[in-house]
Amino acid sequence: MVWMNYYLHRVKQTRMWVAVCLCWLCLMFATPKIPHSPKHHLFADMRNFLGVPNTLNVITNYPFLVLGVLGFVLCLSGNFFVISSRAEVWGWALYYAGTTSVAFGSSYYHLKPDDNRVIWDKLPIMIAYSSLFASFIMERVGEMIGLTCLFTLNLVALVGVACERAFNDLRLCMMFQLIPGIAIPAMTFMFTPKYTHSRYWLCATVLITCKMTCNGRDVGQP
Repeated sequence: MVWMNYYLHRVKQTRMWVAVCLCWLCLMFATPKIPHSPKHHLFADMRNFLGVPNTLNVITNYPFLVLGVLGFVLCLSGNFFVISSRAEVWGWALYYAGTTSVAFGSSYYHLKPDDNRVIWDKLPIMIAYSSLFASFIMERVGEMIGLTCLFTLNLVALVGVACERAFNDLRLCMMFQLIPGIAIPAMTFMFTPKYTHSRYWLCATVLITCKMTCNGRDVGQP
């Protein structure tokens, strides 16, 4: 009976991931190419203070540095977060490493926004999203599946940024950032949590959505 339940559980997981992949492929083929907008590098606030271009866009990356370094150190220094598996520790450590990298990559880009530098703004964000989503999968679905997703999603993030740079096509990056905002709330109710305070995952989803909305509105006039 135990092996039957395990088998049914594995079948359910396989069907779910196949459905996710098929939906993603359908969206990729159904949507047209999305190139960079001419206004992509023009922000609503481009004021310079003390000789620093786009000052406010640059210095607002400082919190990413503080929180990223703090979280990374706490992840590797012990069991501060009371995480039950080593795989989850590496997932969260990579997330905080990506968050720390956002501070440097985004600052570098905003000092002189152009197509050559935007990759350093996008890549750390994609790595952070990938690691966050993989950590969620480790908690809700399973450690091995989550660990596989950790490497796979980060590889997809690299491919997405490369496609954006090489082919001027934002589809993969945009869909990649939309997936956690849809999947995390759905999986929150579908799978039993390992830890308490599951509502924080929903709060994180809301914050990600707000961040993407603000990014879309942070555009000036050409």
